[in-house]
Amino acid sequence: MIVGNGDIGEKGAAAVAAADFVIRFNGCRSYEASPGRSDVVAVCNTGRPAKAMLGSEQWTGHPAVREAEAIWSVRDPEKFAAMRASLAVSHTDLDDFCDDYTNEFNSFCEIAGKAHVVVDKLIHEGVDQALKAFDPAPYIVPSSGMIVIAAVMDKFPDAHVSLAGFGHQGWEWHPFAAERQLIDSYVAAGRVTRFHAAASHSSSQGA
Repeated sequence: MIVGNGDIGEKGAAAVAAADFVIRFNGCRSYEASPGRSDVVAVCNTGRPAKAMLGSEQWTGHPAVREAEAIWSVRDPEKFAAMRASLAVSHTDLDDFCDDYTNEFNSFCEIAGKAHVVVDKLIHEGVDQALKAFDPAPYIVPSSGMIVIAAVMDKFPDAHVSLAGFGHQGWEWHPFAAERQLIDSYVAAGRVTRFHAAASHSSSQGA
């Protein structure tokens, strides 16, 4: 069960409660609507979201973060280091977007007794390739949610994946329309179940 930060809905909350494995994101904003099991918290480990989480006692003390056995960093440091020069020209307001906090998350995990997993750039690049079929508008990176969905499907090829809290709306530089279509294709293929609710909350730099 992959739980986004949008509205969960009653059916989605029930599915989260019954799930065998639960992944949440960043600030776990949907936790109150679907409390309980949290096996993994996936984080944006670069830029403003990373800096905000690491500097927040509210995040480090969040019940989902405390319970999680692992933190997944969704942004491969090598991939984002390579993006820095081009973004400095094309998106000058995102001068800190590629600032890397992977080591800090690793240190947090060591102290907290958690595993730390960095999602490989090949997952990111595979998502970029899959999205091309849906003619996305220009974007910077796929959303953390899309990266995690791809990582789970790669890591657990025989597992059925359920989604809740995904409204496919938010930061303007994620390709949400194409992501929705890509996930629709997974739903149609019977690989993914998506529990619909209201649109998800927007967030800085795709947190």
